[in-house]
Amino acid sequence: MSTLAPSPLEIRQATTLLVVDDHDLLRLGLLTLVQAHATGSGRPIPVLESRTLQEALDLYREHEAQIGLVLLDLHLPDAHGLTGLTNFLKAFPQAPVVVLSGVNDPGLMRYALSRGARAYLTKSGDLKEVISYIRALGMLGSPALGSTAPPREPVLRTVRNTSGETLQLTERQAQVLDCILAGESNRDIAERAQLSEGTVKNHVSALLLLFGVRSRAQLISTLR
Repeated sequence: MSTLAPSPLEIRQATTLLVVDDHDLLRLGLLTLVQAHATGSGRPIPVLESRTLQEALDLYREHEAQIGLVLLDLHLPDAHGLTGLTNFLKAFPQAPVVVLSGVNDPGLMRYALSRGARAYLTKSGDLKEVISYIRALGMLGSPALGSTAPPREPVLRTVRNTSGETLQLTERQAQVLDCILAGESNRDIAERAQLSEGTVKNHVSALLLLFGVRSRAQLISTLR
């Protein structure tokens, strides 16, 4: 079980967010949500926007010291599929790039993570997963005045699947994995994590694909 020890993601002091997506409404919606959730300093979070991969590369080159997270769409006018991710990380290997995709494809997610993406987030209708991830990195400020809760730290785990690939699980994936290893059912996990059973089932399926196994039993056996 040593491969499941938490491996905190390096938190950059930078607080600027770079959103790379050619859909104006998506960028506007995400920007609005981010600013609405920002707390602490009372100042809005700096957000840079790009419609193309080349614009994103130019912006990152110019503002690298300030950028703490890159949200990269997989379908851009000058990059399709994982080409954009590959080219971005080729230019800036240490860039904190997270894939932002409209496709909920566990296979694509597994490949994106193996190619260096910090996480694979989907463009759900309310973008809650994206906001939760940004909050976990500490980029949405401090807890509200009067709160005694400490700032949340990102919960990512570095693991190896049966093919020997090094993967990183998101906070939610790690939570679901812990529950599976504890023998909990989808209904139990749904109640604990306050998710629908359908969402839990999707997470379980994604984990099976990530680890290259076909069943919960195989997953548990692999990690024990």
